[in-house]
Amino acid sequence: MFLHRCYYAVKPLLPWRLRMALRRNAASGLRRRFAATWPIDPGSPRPPVGWPGWPHDRRFAFVITHDVEGPAGLAKCRALAELEMRLGFRSCFNFVPEGAYAAPKELRVWLLANGFEVGVHDLHHDGKLFTSRRGFSAKAARINHRLRDWGATGFRAGFMLRRLEWLHDLAISWDSSTFDTDPFEPQSEGAGTIFPFWIPAPGAKRERDGYVELPYTLPQDSTLFLLLQEASPAIWLRKLDWIAEHGGMALVNVHPDYLCLEGEPASARTYPVACYTSLLAHVRDRHGDQAWHALPREVAAHVNTIAPRPPCARPRRICLLTQSCYEQDNRVLRYAESLAARGDWVEVLALRRHQSDPVSTTLSGVKVHRLDDRFVKNERSPLGHLRPALRFLWRAARWLAAESAHRPFDLVHVHNMPDFLVLATRLLRRRGTRVILDIHDLTPEFYAAKFRDGRPGFSGSLLQLLERASAAAADHIIVSNHLWRDKYAARTGTAGRCSVFLNHVDSRVHRPGLRRRTDHRTVILFPGSLHWHQGLDLALLAFREVSAEIPDAELHFYGDGSMKPALVALAAELDCRGIVRFHDPVPVRDIAEVMAGADLGIVPKRADTFGNEAYSTKIMEFMALGVPVVVAGTRIDRHYFDDSVVRFFQPGDAGSLARAMLDALRDTEGTRTRVAKALEYAARNNWESREADYLRLIDDVIRDGSARETGVKPTSPHPATPPAKGSGR
Repeated sequence: MFLHRCYYAVKPLLPWRLRMALRRNAASGLRRRFAATWPIDPGSPRPPVGWPGWPHDRRFAFVITHDVEGPAGLAKCRALAELEMRLGFRSCFNFVPEGAYAAPKELRVWLLANGFEVGVHDLHHDGKLFTSRRGFSAKAARINHRLRDWGATGFRAGFMLRRLEWLHDLAISWDSSTFDTDPFEPQSEGAGTIFPFWIPAPGAKRERDGYVELPYTLPQDSTLFLLLQEASPAIWLRKLDWIAEHGGMALVNVHPDYLCLEGEPASARTYPVACYTSLLAHVRDRHGDQAWHALPREVAAHVNTIAPRPPCARPRRICLLTQSCYEQDNRVLRYAESLAARGDWVEVLALRRHQSDPVSTTLSGVKVHRLDDRFVKNERSPLGHLRPALRFLWRAARWLAAESAHRPFDLVHVHNMPDFLVLATRLLRRRGTRVILDIHDLTPEFYAAKFRDGRPGFSGSLLQLLERASAAAADHIIVSNHLWRDKYAARTGTAGRCSVFLNHVDSRVHRPGLRRRTDHRTVILFPGSLHWHQGLDLALLAFREVSAEIPDAELHFYGDGSMKPALVALAAELDCRGIVRFHDPVPVRDIAEVMAGADLGIVPKRADTFGNEAYSTKIMEFMALGVPVVVAGTRIDRHYFDDSVVRFFQPGDAGSLARAMLDALRDTEGTRTRVAKALEYAARNNWESREADYLRLIDDVIRDGSARETGVKPTSPHPATPPAKGSGR
C-alpha cells in the first residue's frame, strides 16, 4: 500500500503517454508470467458451497457496469445507455461523488427511469480512499450521503484498491472492487472465483449483516484495448463463452471515457465502440435465453435469497516446500494430491531427479517447480549437506517473494530437512500468509546419526537452537510420530500447537494385488535411503547367512545415500555381488509395484538416538501390499506394532536379523497369519483415515493462524484388546 500511495501522489505530475508507456512495458512481462491464470484462471469455476444456480434456470449471468471517471465519460453516458437499450441490455453507471465532475440529477433520474442502475465509484477517484482507517471512516460518511441521495445500493473503489473489511462502513448491498484474476491491477490479488459471494460483517449476529461481492470477470476495457492494445474483442468473447460453460457470472466493466462512439475522431486514449457492441451482440445472438441479463442489484438480491449466504469459492493457494524429489516423497505427494483433489491451487517447490526432467510440470493437478538438482548434491559431510540446503533456501525465498507479490499464498507448508527452510517464508508471513512446518526427522538426532555415529556433540546444541528458532517462525507444527512430538514440543516450547501425522500409507498406491513376479527367486527388499542408521551393513551380514540356507535368495536395495559406496564394497567383500543388487530410487507409484514383487521386506534400523525413534513408512507400505516384513525392535516400532503384524529382531544383531528372515521365509503358516493381520491393521490406519483431519487442520490454520492440537494414534493390531497400562498406546 505504501508504493500505491507514492504512485498516486505523483501520478498527476506524469504525462499520460509516459504513464501508459511505463505500464505497457510492465504489462508485457506480466502477461507472459501469468499466462496460465489470465485471462482464464483454471481454479476459478468452482461454485460456492450450496450454490443453487441462477434465476429462471438461466445458465449464467451477464452483468454490465460502467465506471465514469471524468467529464469526457460523463458526456457519453446517455448515448451509451441508448445504444444498450437498442440492443436489449441495461447496465449500472457508477459515478464519482466528489471528482472532476458532478453527476447531474437529470441524468441519474433518466437512467433509473429507463431501467438502469446508478452506483457510487470511490469518493475522489485519486487512489487515496484507503490511506488510513480513520480517514476512511470519515470519507465513508460522505459516500453514504451520496448513496442515499442517489438511491444507490452499490459501490466500486477506484483503481480496484480495496479493504473489503472496511466497506462494512458503507450502506451498500453490493460491492464490485474485486476480480477473479487480473495481474495488471496495482492490488493484483484476485478473488479467484467467477461467482458472487457474501462478505459477512465482523462479529455479525444476524446472517443478513454484510454485503455481496461481485467480482468483475471479463477483463476491463482499459486493460484490454489501451494497455494491451488488443485489436479485437476476441479475449472477451472467449472468456465469456468459458464462463457460460461453467455457469458463472460474466461481469464486465466498460468506461465511457475510453469509448470512441460513432462519429467521434479516433484517439490514442480511446478504442472503437464496435469492440463493445460485438460483445453485446455475441451474448444476444449466441447465448440468447441461456444468459440472465441482470443489474448488480438484482444479482445481490438473488444471493440474499440463498441460505446460508454463499462464501467465496476461491480455491486456496497453497505451496509445499521440500528439499526432496517430489515424486519420491510419499509424505509430500500425499498432502499435495489431497489438497488438489478438493480444488485447492497447489504448487510444490522441490528438487529435480534427472537432467531430463522439466523444471516445471503439472502432476495430478499439482504444479511442481524444481528449483535445484538432486543429482549434483554431495551429502557426505556436514558442509556438503549445508551448501545445497542454503542454495535451495535462497532460491525458494526468491520464488515465493516474486510469486506472492501478485498472487499471495494462503499457506506455505514447509518440510524439513532442514528446519531452517521455514525462513524462506518470513516475508510472506509478515504479509499474512500462514506457515506450517512439517518435521519429518528431528534435525539434531539426524545429524548426529549421519555424521557423528549417534554422538550429539557441540553441533547438537547449535542445531537445537536453530530448531527452536525455526519452530518460532511457523504458525503450526506437524511432527511425524508421537515420540518425537513429545520431545520436539518440550525442546521448542510448542506444546499446544503441534500435531502428529504419521507417514500413513496411501491405499490407492500401496494395495494388495500389485505383484507381477512369476519366477522362483526369493527376493528380499529394502527400499529407502542408504544411511548408517538404517543398519544396511547388518542386513548384508545377515543375508550372507540367509543365502547359505536359501540358494535362490537375492537382496535388493532401492535408494541412494552416503553409505552406498561402503555397502557396495561390503557386498563385494562378502562375495555377494551377484545376489545383492543396488537400484536407483524410483517414484512412489513405481516402487509400490517393486515392493509388491518382494517375498520379504526388511527394515533393519539401528536403535541409536535417531533410528530408535524414527518411524519408517516402509513397514506400513509392506503391510498394505501383503508382503511380510522383518523389523528391528526399536522403541518406535514396538510403540506402534506388535508380533502379530511384523516379525521383530534384536536391533544391531546381524545374527538375530538372519534368524528372523529365515523364520519369516520358512514358517509359511505363521507368516500367512501375520500378513493377514497386517493387512487389516493397514486398512484401519491408512491415509484415507486421516486425510479429513489434515484438510481440516489446513483450513483452521489458514482461518485463524492456529489449530487445535491433533495426534490420533493408530488403532491397536488387536482393537478388541485394551492396551496394557503404561504401554503408551
